Amino acid sequence: MVVRRAVAGVHGVFHQAALRSVPRSVDDPLSSNQVNVTGTLVLLLACRDAGVQRVVYASSSSVYGDDPALPKVETLPTRPISPYAISKLAAEHYCQTFARLYGLETVSLRYFNVFGPRQNPESKYSAVIPRFLAQALAGEPLEVHGDGEQSRDFTYIDNVVEGNLLAMAAPGVSGEVFNIACGTRHSLIAIADAIGDFLDRRLPRAHAAPRAGDVRHTLADIAKAERLLGYRPKVDFATGMRRTCEYFVARFGRDGAGPGRPAARARPVRVSESARHPSRRRAVKRPPPRTGRRR
Repeated sequence: MVVRRAVAGVHGVFHQAALRSVPRSVDDPLSSNQVNVTGTLVLLLACRDAGVQRVVYASSSSVYGDDPALPKVETLPTRPISPYAISKLAAEHYCQTFARLYGLETVSLRYFNVFGPRQNPESKYSAVIPRFLAQALAGEPLEVHGDGEQSRDFTYIDNVVEGNLLAMAAPGVSGEVFNIACGTRHSLIAIADAIGDFLDRRLPRAHAAPRAGDVRHTLADIAKAERLLGYRPKVDFATGMRRTCEYFVARFGRDGAGPGRPAARARPVRVSESARHPSRRRAVKRPPPRTGRRR
């Protein structure tokens, strides 16, 4: 079996594989279950039999579901509202059970809306930031589901990588679950405005019906990861957005003119912040007030 060969002689496994996307799971719940639940079980069995010491599993903030409480703390009840969220939570339980029954160390990381360069913008199930960027650079209206005031704790990819490395090395955390995020949240409208700021032009928006299975707001409490893993976000949201915008402009070209066109006059990304968890407030350096902004 391919999985057994892959884990033979391995000390630790970072389990990132999944069939992601809430809308995809609504359209095809069986495939989400087969890949995310059965696939995880197959991997855990192979790791147990190969004597792997630890598995770090990529879970999801979607397991919190529609509980309105903010910020999301790991001790909150889970209330998944999509097949994707159910599949990620089921795999979490498998990880914890293998830690208890078989001594295979497992750590589950609940990612909050990961974004960054090289994220696929081309699928109808693509995440919102790469989709917005691709639409903006193609000269198309940004497709906003609902009123656009729904907000997410967007987390730059470098922070997620750091969280994984720490989770693999930290002692005494087998069977634990951790939020991996920035502890801030931003609305979809704020994301659209930030991309418009970077491109120095107003971006039209086309509002569509809300998507089934989507939650209204997410915001992580990352105190547990800070305390037990030593995790701190290394890249703030504005910096991550700037890097992501620069990558997409370099790849697709400004104004949809094709790749290779220089990103002249790259502008700083300024994002209005919907909320920030109290423990993160002192680290914020707010930009000076802007004047004369085009609407």
